[in-house]
Amino acid sequence: MIRKRTYVFICAILLSSLTLQAHPTEEPATPRDTVQMRSLANRLLGRLLPTDDPLFGGIAIGVDALGSGLAAFSTYGEYGVMARVNLKQKVFPVVEAGLGVCNRTDDATDIHLKLSAPYFRVGCDYNFLKDVASRNRIFGGLRMAYTSFSYDIDAPAMSDPVWHDQTSFVYQDVKSNMLWAELVFGLEAKIWRNFHLGWNLRYKRRLHQKVNPPGQAWYVPGYGKNDTSAWGGTFNLIFEL
Repeated sequence: MIRKRTYVFICAILLSSLTLQAHPTEEPATPRDTVQMRSLANRLLGRLLPTDDPLFGGIAIGVDALGSGLAAFSTYGEYGVMARVNLKQKVFPVVEAGLGVCNRTDDATDIHLKLSAPYFRVGCDYNFLKDVASRNRIFGGLRMAYTSFSYDIDAPAMSDPVWHDQTSFVYQDVKSNMLWAELVFGLEAKIWRNFHLGWNLRYKRRLHQKVNPPGQAWYVPGYGKNDTSAWGGTFNLIFEL
């Protein structure tokens, strides 16, 4: 009798194990579209960001020698500085700031413009060069920029054609501001230890401008000659930390 009960008990255990094998516990399957999207994202990141470099590659500071030279020795220019973060030697978030100055008299109209005001830019560059170990770079990037400034403008007195009275043309502390975007392309070369030289060309596009009488200023800090679009550039001396 005991043998019979033992035999029945063993058979029950074997049947239970077979049932569990036939119906294993499974986790919900990941949708196919999600798997494909993850795979595509991983491949894209693998191409954009080399995996053999650490995420944080240091920070750098620099000065714009070209703009500073123009500001010091011509009628307008910018004293500019920049700071950026190095991510995997490929992606470089950038912050730029400076002081734009202008003290110019137009040769044709004798209109005199004078201003001094700060400007700010924020954006990101991407290094297209595959050889990141050389620390030389070919990069492209985008910037958003803004300045708020006041300017003084004056011109020789004008004669009224009817009454022949002399009318002065003097405006002081005229308020204005501008928001614009920049498309950047440039080169950077390591010259000695942690020192780099960088050249870049910028296409600037005005997005918004506040204009008060007597009209828009001829020069805008950080933007340059005031128009719907403009070209500019910087020549930077950079030190990487």
